Amino acid sequence: MKKKLTLSQTDKKIFGVCGGMAEYLEVDSTFIRIMWVAASLVWGAGILIYILCAIIIPKKEN
Repeated sequence: MKKKLTLSQTDKKIFGVCGGMAEYLEVDSTFIRIMWVAASLVWGAGILIYILCAIIIPKKEN
């Protein structure tokens, strides 16, 4: 079965972007969230990229 990046329906705080990435990469979602916040603080565009990901990444099909 081919893996597909989707928004998480079970592991989400806002839109499920980090939870979906964690499921896709098979890592803990807390690690993804910490990396996302750190990258946002260092490079600055994290919130905008998060919103774009929430719009672009499809929801998981049942």
